[in-house]
Amino acid sequence: MILHCDALTMYSENSTDNNTSAREQNSTTCSLRIPQELFLTLGLISLVENILVVLAIIKNRNLHSPMYYFICCLAVSDMLVSVANVVETIVMLLTEHGLLVVTPEMLRHLDNVIDIMTCSSVVSSLSFLCTIAADRYITIFYALRYHSIMTTQRAVTIIAMVWLTSITASIFFIVYHSHTAVIVCLVTFFCITLVFTAVLYMHMFILAHVHSRRIMAIYKSRRQGTSMKGAITLTILLGVFILCWGPFFLHLILILTCPTTPFCTCFFSYFNLFLILIICNSLIDPLIYAYRSQELRKTLKELLFCSCVTFRNSFWSVVLTL
Repeated sequence: MILHCDALTMYSENSTDNNTSAREQNSTTCSLRIPQELFLTLGLISLVENILVVLAIIKNRNLHSPMYYFICCLAVSDMLVSVANVVETIVMLLTEHGLLVVTPEMLRHLDNVIDIMTCSSVVSSLSFLCTIAADRYITIFYALRYHSIMTTQRAVTIIAMVWLTSITASIFFIVYHSHTAVIVCLVTFFCITLVFTAVLYMHMFILAHVHSRRIMAIYKSRRQGTSMKGAITLTILLGVFILCWGPFFLHLILILTCPTTPFCTCFFSYFNLFLILIICNSLIDPLIYAYRSQELRKTLKELLFCSCVTFRNSFWSVVLTL
């Protein structure tokens, strides 16, 4: 498998081994070369952003709630994509410049690890998007009992189950990557999670105004507005996820339906562009968190300021030492 074609690209290779020549003929007219430096730059920016989000949630006690725990895990899922991309690109650049020599066996193991990380990212991201949707649903429609329903212990249990399932499923998918059933399972999971989230949203946004009046009359507070703001934030996150990951899942669907037609083979040749979109999803998510949450935005500014001061002090210490 070729580097920068991770994220289960072995599916396309194994499912179309008998049609390699046809795809090569189309690749000359449909190929798109993306500089490796772009992969590395976007991956590093995304990695730094998501690390800051995780640190901000850990640092600020006001963000220690189930919803932000789930958002923190979503940021970790994005970090997996970023780490996989950065490691892969660095190995690729070092190999091309003769600074690193890797055997085919080492390359295969590295590929498997990167594929598992990427697959874990998509499975966990979808799972946590569903979890956040369910959390917002409970917040809106069961506000009086929210803290008894979504306790910290239950949130931690859900997080542990999601990560265990995601990692286990990813390993299983990579081990049996040559089976068509693996692609079917991934596409089915993608569709089910989207339908589940859409149903919750329809119910939330259609009936929210009725519950808003009732809860506002009881609490005389802005809790309902905060809950709906969280639901809107998740809507934006889900929309960005679909836009960025949609071409990748369409790629998988086309592998099952039309692996040899000219249109599909041409579409397959743009896979690196789909990878760029996936990395952009990891890069955009932290910006959405910061834009939609004033508390998180404030903590991120504090972290950035402290980081700049620390870097400046370290820089001048080195300069004075020299």
